[in-house]
Amino acid sequence: MIQKGILQVEDDENDVFLLRTVFERAGITTPLHVVTDGQMAIDYLGRRGEFADSQKYPFPCLVLTDLNLPKRSGMEVLQWIRHHPRLKKLVVVVFSSSALPRDVDLAYELGANAYIQKSADLNQLTEIASLLKGWWLGYNHFAPIVDSRMAEVAGMQQQIPQVVRCP
Repeated sequence: MIQKGILQVEDDENDVFLLRTVFERAGITTPLHVVTDGQMAIDYLGRRGEFADSQKYPFPCLVLTDLNLPKRSGMEVLQWIRHHPRLKKLVVVVFSSSALPRDVDLAYELGANAYIQKSADLNQLTEIASLLKGWWLGYNHFAPIVDSRMAEVAGMQQQIPQVVRCP
């Protein structure tokens, strides 16, 4: 089993700072890894480029994605995840300032596990983090997801499955 983590897909550094702050307040100790655009999220999950090193960039048990992102939107990231068989079970929570019914509907249509509207209120964000900790990182049972890493064995490339689980 490899190290778990949460992948935050967020381009606003203030939102990243706030999430780290409320995670700390809520006692969330699961490592938080951040990418700042939709293409980086796809590269991270696809183990491409700089994200090929699974020790440095552990596979997430949970993805928190914004919708308005550079390069690829959160909806495109969600669609990409759900079109890859090995990622179908990955928990994806949309975490967006948008409360537009069409955004909520499309996110669920594309396979989001939850849709949470961001708040600018620190106390409300702390409550959201506590609920996330209680449900997704506490009571929820995650389906195992296989992170296939490439390793050289006797001069040959071989798939080595690693099961990723959350607490």
